[in-house]
This record gives sequence, structure tokens and C-alpha cells, in this order.
Amino acid sequence: MTRGAAPFSTPLTRLLGCRHPIVSAGMGGPARAELAAAVSNAGGFGLLGMVRESPDTIEREIAAVRAASDKPFGVNLIPAGTEPKLLAAELDVCLRAHVPVMCFFWNVVPEVIARAKDAGAIVLYQVGTLDDALAAERAGADAIIAQGVEAGGHVRGRVGIMTLLPEIARRVRVPVVASGGFATGGGLVAAMALGASGIHCGTLFLPTHESYAHDYHKQRILDAQAGDTVHTDLFAINWPAGSPVRVLANSVTVEATGHLFGNDPYQRPREVIAHEDGGPVYKFSTNSPLRCTTGELEKMALFAGESSTLVNERMSAAEVIERLMAEAVDAVKGLPRVEG
Repeated sequence: MTRGAAPFSTPLTRLLGCRHPIVSAGMGGPARAELAAAVSNAGGFGLLGMVRESPDTIEREIAAVRAASDKPFGVNLIPAGTEPKLLAAELDVCLRAHVPVMCFFWNVVPEVIARAKDAGAIVLYQVGTLDDALAAERAGADAIIAQGVEAGGHVRGRVGIMTLLPEIARRVRVPVVASGGFATGGGLVAAMALGASGIHCGTLFLPTHESYAHDYHKQRILDAQAGDTVHTDLFAINWPAGSPVRVLANSVTVEATGHLFGNDPYQRPREVIAHEDGGPVYKFSTNSPLRCTTGELEKMALFAGESSTLVNERMSAAEVIERLMAEAVDAVKGLPRVEG
């Protein structure tokens, strides 16, 4: 495959104005301007992860993306994980800045979709069930991100993506993006065969040079093997109790063996294990280690999906996309011809 080739034009690439059907997840913390701009510049679609960030920070990050790229990008916000007044202020600054695409996650909130659409933004909504996909489409979402239980970070999905994806794709009219377990070109081809118009990747981009994740977190993903992730609701401070996540196993998850679900971190003492930008990071919080984090990083939420076993080399975002698309072309060429 030659550099710059675009072999996969899909309803998603046409909707978002990107060359390749690859969306980098709006990971709160790691997905800042450097990563979003790099992904968009490489032909994918970059999302800023601005969960619970101040309006000033969001305004600064949007400006930084635009200073580094003239390509389309989006901002990811999470209503369920954000105090309502802050969410309104976050959305205000995004819409005033004419962000072309807004992405929302967790429970479907029609009001935020309406606000974004009224301002002229394209809306992506990440969901974990068919019912939520249909609700998001009815509320005006332009594309649905279907998240399987294999995904890293906060996990809305309850079943595997290979089941959820075709279930949603055959019932909605808007493009569907597959999320959870995708880190190779063969995975992209498989997702498209099941009805997806593209894939949404977080674990794949978290260890890249441009990610704002801490080097410790990046290396843990690169070293991960199959079965090293844990699905649990242990890490919930800053989110509603009972919000599952997928993380790499650490001393906290080992200590909780047999009690990985049904936890309420709000009932526990606030134990400071690290610091970020001068502020405390508590054990059981949803904070993941960032470049600026110091302290007991091993005890923090090391978000990672099951695809971490397929992510073994630190690269730039552009190199990741080039490799993935080359693999996708090879995967298509390698498919056996069906004899009729």
C-alpha cells in the first residue's frame, strides 16, 4: 500500500470528512490536542477527550488542535460523568468554537444531542446496547459507536462486539462504528464485514508518542498478554457507582479478587496515592496516569481493552494508522475466493 492511499471509503469517512475509517477514542486524559491532531493529520479522525475539563482547558485544547491541523476533529463529553452545570459550560465552549463533531458516551441524553445539532455539529454517540443505539438515532445522532464488552476504559457494552455490532447495524440507518477489541487491519475488515463503517480505537492509540498517558501506562499496555485485563466496577470515584471499567490487573484488582463488582468507592476513606497537576489522586478513582502524574502509578486505573495483547510497539499515531491500513489491504487480498 502506498502512503496516502485511501482504499476504504465508507459512509463514516464521507460523514466525517476523513480518509480512513479509523476514529481515535476521546480518552479523558490521554486524548489531548497532540494526539487528536496527529490522528486527523494521518487521515483518521481524532477526538479530544475533555471529560470534566474546565471550559478554559477545552478552549485551549481546541485551539491547539487547530494550530496543528486543518483537518476535521471532534470533542468527546460524557454527561453521566459530569456535573450538569459543568457539562453545559463544556458544551457551550465547544459550540461557540464551532467544533465540527461532538461525541457523547454512556446513557443517551437527547437534550445534549439537540443542542449540538442545533448548533450545526455532527453527533456521534457511543452506546452498549441496541436499545440505546435506537434511542440515540431517534434523538438525532448522525452515527452510532457500538461498544463491546472487550473495550478498555469505561465499558457500557455488556456483550461481545461480534454479536452487538451486527445486531445494531441491521437496525439503524446511520453509520455504525465498531469499538472494543480492534487493533489490527484484519479487525477493521472483520468489523466492516459485520456492518461497520469504521472502527473506534483507544487502546491502540494510548501508547503512541502523542498520547498524554504516562510512560508507565504505555509500557504496561505494550507488555500485556491475553487475559491481563480485568472487568470491574472498583474504579468509580468521579463517576456514578456501578460504572464498569476494563483495566490492566494491578495490586488493587488482585486485592479485590472475588469482589470485583458491587463496590461503592464512595463508602471508602479517601486514600491519596498520587498527585496530578498539584491535586490529589485517590485510590479507586477513575484517573489514569498522565505525563504530569506522580506517585503510586501501579495502583491507579490502568485503562486497557482486550486488544492490548495486539499492541506491542510504541509508534507515532501516523505509523499506527499506516500499519493498520496496510494490514487491512493485505487482509482483503488474502481472503479466499468463494467458488460459485
